[in-house]
Amino acid sequence: MSVNEALAELSNLLGDRISRATAERDHHGQSESYYAPALPDAVAWPETTGEVAALMRICLRQRCPVVGWGTGTSLEGQSLAVAGGVSVDFARMNRLIEINGEDMDCRVQPGITREELNTDLRATGLFFPVDPGANASLGGMAATRASGTTTVRYGSMRENVLGLQVVLADGRVIHTGSRARKSASGYDLTRLFVGSEGTLGLITELTLRLHGVPEAISTAVCAFERIHDAVATVIATIQMGIPVARIEFVDAAAIAAINAYSGADFPLTPHLLVEFHGSEQAAAEDARRFAELAGETGGTGIRQATKTEDRNALWKMRHSAYHAILASRPGARSIVTDMCVPISRLAEAVEQTAADIAASGIPGPIVGHVGDGNFHACLLVKDESPAEMATAKALAHRMAERALALGGTVTGEHGVGIGKRTYMKAEHGEGWQVMGAIKQAFDPAGILNPGKLVPDLAPHAQAAVG
Repeated sequence: MSVNEALAELSNLLGDRISRATAERDHHGQSESYYAPALPDAVAWPETTGEVAALMRICLRQRCPVVGWGTGTSLEGQSLAVAGGVSVDFARMNRLIEINGEDMDCRVQPGITREELNTDLRATGLFFPVDPGANASLGGMAATRASGTTTVRYGSMRENVLGLQVVLADGRVIHTGSRARKSASGYDLTRLFVGSEGTLGLITELTLRLHGVPEAISTAVCAFERIHDAVATVIATIQMGIPVARIEFVDAAAIAAINAYSGADFPLTPHLLVEFHGSEQAAAEDARRFAELAGETGGTGIRQATKTEDRNALWKMRHSAYHAILASRPGARSIVTDMCVPISRLAEAVEQTAADIAASGIPGPIVGHVGDGNFHACLLVKDESPAEMATAKALAHRMAERALALGGTVTGEHGVGIGKRTYMKAEHGEGWQVMGAIKQAFDPAGILNPGKLVPDLAPHAQAAVG
């Protein structure tokens, strides 16, 4: 049993849709964050669920690791082949299979991206709302339980995936969930696979909840002198029940990077970016109420945008914040880490994190989807500086500990992957071992994305299936 024998069999199955070329392996061995490259032994491009099932049967027989690949935008190394094996690229499984307009749902293959789906939906009056910023594949977004700027109103992938088709480690194909809006039938396997990071199976089809395109959209940007005032405004907005569709925080350092990168002229202070969806009257009234509240909590210079091109320009700047922050320190790499806390502890969490970064001596702009208590620090370090890397890792560690101390989680949306695995026991206690037992039940040979999310499979368990 060996990887080479698995690759020989896979070549017979897929022909030229499996490659051992260095360029392809390099591409699929990289990460968006600071993790060292981890190259697969080969890259495969299946086109059908049947091919994925056959691939899994071969890899199980030869004990060859398998790692799913969407677009490679994960920030905690989820798609890195740390044990080698085969990277399964779903780029050729990228169709919109069907739209059910009356039921407001659709079926898609995993390789289609969220932007491609919304382009295909334009004529229907429907859209898919989960927006993590990157144009990620929907299969990858489900596997990492992605969320983003619109989660405060529409929810994350957890709320917007109705069902899945999944290929298990032994090649069995299962269907989870249904197109019904609720069910009391058995274990919720859909939620089990959403967020499993490819450790339990490979997603080959998704049924997604769609939403109606709002009649009107209003966007506003507001500056604050202090972080505390901006975050207090977020808390008050949520507690007052103002129905924001997006409410994003950007600190002064991030604003400076965005100005330099995008040619904007925002004041160099913390900002909130907000958006409201609804009828013309409702969106306008919600925007008015927010502006009034922000004025009472220290907000100044509110800029509103209702034209599509103006709104898109504002959100493009927000979505490009990561690249703007990277460009603000040429030659640096970013340790991007996130945490999520109860909304009542948000101001405390952001202020303590900002103070910690300021005292560290390295840049670390903060941005966040603060409407649901989630924010990110982009810690910029020079590659040639082990001291800076150690400082950044210490900062990230303190953020994780702070999140748990405040009743939150070490990751609101980036997932676990490699980087947050060390905190799983502290967050979940014996529950982490239960996750390991679930992994063992689904994948006793441990071939699906090894080294991620769950405890290592016990040696005696692997021997038992050998």
